Amino acid sequence: MKNVCYDCDSLHISRKELAYTSMPSRHTHDAFEIMYLVSGQLYYFIGDKTYQVVGGVLLFINANVPHQLVNAGEAVFERVTLLFKEEFLHDFFRLNDGGELLSFFSADFHAVNLSGYEQTFTEELFHKMLHEGVRKQIGFEQYQKVLLMELLLFMNRKVREAEREQAGSGAAPTHKKIYALVEYINSRFYERLTLEDLSQTFEISPSHLSRTFKEVTGYTAIEYINTVRIKKACTLLRETSWKVLEICERVGFDSLTHFGRTFKQMTGCSPVRYRRRQP
Repeated sequence: MKNVCYDCDSLHISRKELAYTSMPSRHTHDAFEIMYLVSGQLYYFIGDKTYQVVGGVLLFINANVPHQLVNAGEAVFERVTLLFKEEFLHDFFRLNDGGELLSFFSADFHAVNLSGYEQTFTEELFHKMLHEGVRKQIGFEQYQKVLLMELLLFMNRKVREAEREQAGSGAAPTHKKIYALVEYINSRFYERLTLEDLSQTFEISPSHLSRTFKEVTGYTAIEYINTVRIKKACTLLRETSWKVLEICERVGFDSLTHFGRTFKQMTGCSPVRYRRRQP
């Protein structure tokens, strides 16, 4: 089947919660694409490789490379899609400097796992780019370029680091039981979840669960649970006026102290300060 090719604007960014995508089964763009999965899990086919990814993974796709998103379970996922053309950043490039900065799009793999702190950093960049595009105040395009440059520099270093660690390997191995566990956590993060409870539910020994979960997702099970909870807390801090204690309880923490400590470890600030920083 012939791929559908889309012409893109010099810059496009969107953040959406979806259960399915309206894009055709296989398509290309005439622009560079960065897709960040905020929450959920998906299959992504890029070129001749398949990736099964969870929240906190950045995918990057070179221009004119065929790709396809598949949400087999039709569960809700949230993602940020960023498309841009090299010409959008010409003001920042000298001669051929842009080619070197964007060369990581030609890497042998197309996905990197981000730590909790890296997720917060990346999501804030996306949030600022989206905010600038909505407000359209004086100099908004220049600021979007600055933010995109910061993201590309970060990704360039992250991909090079991953290349050294993975020696050019492709996608992580697929373990169906672990991805069922990821889906379970995504839908029940607000409940009491312990390693022992999860191991009993999925009939995996705690040691094997810990080892395999880390191998597949890049996180320990507890790190992933906390990541899902803190991301939801960030959304509630931005979009509601609920008290911090109420948010703490709604996302599954049984202690305000534990919530505050975990939140600061992942975001670099307290929940109250995070809310105050929002535009």
